[in-house]
Amino acid sequence: MNKWFGLGRLTRDPEARYGGPNNTLIARFTLAVDRKYKKDNQPTADFFNCAAFGKTGEFVDKYFKKGTKVVVEGEMQNDNYKDKNGVMHYGMSVAVISVDFAESKRAAAENKQDDEYMQINTDIADNEIPFR
Repeated sequence: MNKWFGLGRLTRDPEARYGGPNNTLIARFTLAVDRKYKKDNQPTADFFNCAAFGKTGEFVDKYFKKGTKVVVEGEMQNDNYKDKNGVMHYGMSVAVISVDFAESKRAAAENKQDDEYMQINTDIADNEIPFR
């Protein structure tokens, strides 16, 4: 069985585009999920790339934005590929099955004042991220 559940916040606004054989909307976003146990000099969160398709993708594109706290149900999938030099790159992403808000609008507005959860390393180049 391949099931994945995550509770976290979007690190940026979703990116939506149409693609695939049926020209389906695909909404991609990254979910920051806090780690339960934190060790010194270790990251306090993990970042999961997610892709929502069709009606779910439309929902994500319309209502989610950076900082939104959501719960995601999905399946983990390999994102392995060979680059133009023949080097194999390995990665994983979440194929979203369902999503929902994890807090009320009032709680979201209150949390917006405290941006501590959004402190992420933005100095990473796109080609260094293994999940793209």
